[in-house]
Amino acid sequence: MNLSKQIKKYRTREQLSQKELAEKLYISRQTISNWENERSYPDIHNLLLMSVLFAVSLDDLVKGDVEIMKNEIQNAQMNKWSISMLLFAFLAVISVGPMLSLAGKKGLLISLALFLCCLYAAIKMEKFKKKHDLKTYKEILAFQEGRKLSGEERDKSRKTHLYFKVLIVILFGVISGILTFLSLSLFN
Repeated sequence: MNLSKQIKKYRTREQLSQKELAEKLYISRQTISNWENERSYPDIHNLLLMSVLFAVSLDDLVKGDVEIMKNEIQNAQMNKWSISMLLFAFLAVISVGPMLSLAGKKGLLISLALFLCCLYAAIKMEKFKKKHDLKTYKEILAFQEGRKLSGEERDKSRKTHLYFKVLIVILFGVISGILTFLSLSLFN
């Protein structure tokens, strides 16, 4: 985490040894060492004391950690909607044969419901991408790594984006068609 680096940075800026900082916080030198080596994390009381001692806001002291956690949460959201979309698409496609075989045309309503779940996840994913202005795979990867592409990289990536998007849609359609055909063949 970034907090360990922040503590060490502010401690050295104030020209304090680990022992001197520990004495000011009424804790052991080993505790300071553990914080700086990411073996433990200070409690809120010690964070507040350090922010006063270092004359920085609590936000500045833990800012890097907050940004890292925010990025991890956003990545988890993006992954959740991506996995949901793919899972429901796969289930919708392979359920066609069994549903037709078991319940006739009414069984296709289950496949349709699965497809609608896939569509919902895809819409959520697109909203997420729009919110963060992500259009290409390279931009998504950079976002997940917590960085942004330079203007030149972004322009180059977006020029080829349309071709890849069309290719992905065609491949998805072909794979879906093959899986649907196999599903129908096995259950009819």
